[in-house]
Amino acid sequence: MGMAVATLKKGEGRTLKAGGAWIFDNEIASILGRFEDGDIVLVHDFDGYPMGRGFINRKSKIRIRMMTRNIDQEIDDDFLMQRVRDAWEYRKKVTDTSSCRLIFGEADFLPGFVVDKFSDVLVVQSLALGIDRYKEKLVDMIRQVLAEDGIVIRGVYERSDAKVRSQEGMERIKGFIGDPFDTLVEIEENNVKYQVDVEDGQKTGFFLDQKYNRLAIQKLCRGAKVLDCFTHTGSFALNAGIAGAKSVLGVDASELGVHQAEENAKLNNLSDRVRFLCADVFELLPELERKGEKFDVIILDPPAFTKSRSSVKNAVKGYREINLRAMKLLKDGGYLATCSCSHFMTYELFTQTIGQAAHNVHRRLRQIEYRTQAPDHPILWAADESYYLKFYIFQVCQEK
Repeated sequence: MGMAVATLKKGEGRTLKAGGAWIFDNEIASILGRFEDGDIVLVHDFDGYPMGRGFINRKSKIRIRMMTRNIDQEIDDDFLMQRVRDAWEYRKKVTDTSSCRLIFGEADFLPGFVVDKFSDVLVVQSLALGIDRYKEKLVDMIRQVLAEDGIVIRGVYERSDAKVRSQEGMERIKGFIGDPFDTLVEIEENNVKYQVDVEDGQKTGFFLDQKYNRLAIQKLCRGAKVLDCFTHTGSFALNAGIAGAKSVLGVDASELGVHQAEENAKLNNLSDRVRFLCADVFELLPELERKGEKFDVIILDPPAFTKSRSSVKNAVKGYREINLRAMKLLKDGGYLATCSCSHFMTYELFTQTIGQAAHNVHRRLRQIEYRTQAPDHPILWAADESYYLKFYIFQVCQEK
């Protein structure tokens, strides 16, 4: 029996033709042949031109995720092994691989599959039905490729408990792949040590995408009084502390996050200079302002305020509010590091929002750096969802 063939409507498949990996439900004219959700299908343009192969899922708005542009390419073990090898060889060139994102879904041409390496532990997220079938096989291949470089993986934990699984018609699951192990993993990044909770931490336990952004703020923090908002497990705060900050206050609304941050401060012998507070940042910033507090450096690393196009307006309000408050709390000539990790908050919109905040509080911004995610989270042009982190560092001046 031959493979089913999905044919695009005339004029559709713009994302695909620009280099992206997704075909949406409303772009398909017909699917001929027998298939089950999760199967590989052939994709043709409206005129029969071959576009490649991808896996299909009728429960998802992203109807087909492309695995290859080559219509004749079998999705077999050799194919998958080459994808894994390519991903690892790329990381060895561009990043410190002691802890890194090993596979970043569509941007590594393995749609819906994410793997983070924390020292000798892997954390796996499988977010699409078709790739789920290859999950265990891919994990074995990763182990094999790393072993060739003398890296022995102690254990693998699955964190496929993200909401997007529900949109694929899949159960949200988490647990060990293979033998159980201690899920508190110690890693080191930029000379800072962390305990990463791969079982119960947010997402995969630690945000590796900010690795070099954390390093970038170190030079500003020597001798400074620093405020780190939405500190999660303390990463920016601890980078400030290691760099020689005079005092650091890290704030997060999660008690678990703050507890882990305090443990991380102990691990780095920084408890005397870096302290943490469990509080709502939106309530705390006006309170600090009323008390007349001033800081030399403020870091804003909020969660994604928007996960859809429909809630972008509210997100803009949130980003404007925290940036405006932070600018008021900075000493004249102080430094602001501010970011957004939502891909719906585009570079243009984020830039405009910060500009409005500065205008509203009569501050002038001197841009020091604009950065994005670390290169182990490659941005694949035309796959917009792979470009999500926007990170600015400014000097904030009173109007002169």
